[in-house]
Amino acid sequence: MFKKILVALDRSEIGQQVFEKALGLAKLTQASLMLLHVLSPEEEGSPYGPMLSNLDYYPGLSSQNFELYQKQWDSFKDQGIQMLQSFSAEANTVSVTTEFTQNIGNPGRIICDLAHSYGADLIVMGRRGRSGLMELFLGSVSNYVLHHAPCSVHVVHLSATPITDEIIKKTSSNFQG
Repeated sequence: MFKKILVALDRSEIGQQVFEKALGLAKLTQASLMLLHVLSPEEEGSPYGPMLSNLDYYPGLSSQNFELYQKQWDSFKDQGIQMLQSFSAEANTVSVTTEFTQNIGNPGRIICDLAHSYGADLIVMGRRGRSGLMELFLGSVSNYVLHHAPCSVHVVHLSATPITDEIIKKTSSNFQG
């Protein structure tokens, strides 16, 4: 049975599904959750780093770029913490013990390192769905974790149910009217 579940979350649409799967497993097995958000430039919505040139023609411009980037980065970090707090509060309402952390760096490596130090029995994470050349050049966090994790890994795929339901509704309404 699982006692400690590490939940790797991001702010994409699959994040909610990953959390719900992990929460369901935690309730069934009476496990505790460690919610993790990794701040990474790869994540959707992450601010881009300021362009720094060797030739500083406009002395004030690079500092303005950096200040703007810093504000965007701080906002990105705050949104990650708010997401973790919200999920943690939701888990606490159903009596699931929950902790959370937000780290900066390579997502795959951080997930595996935290799973080891936390003593996780299971990692629950999502998959972006990269394949072929995209996965070859950009890598895949889920692929890295599957090959380096110190415990079992449950990969959640994005559900297509809402799209299917919408198609069924449109099709049935076309036949009725």
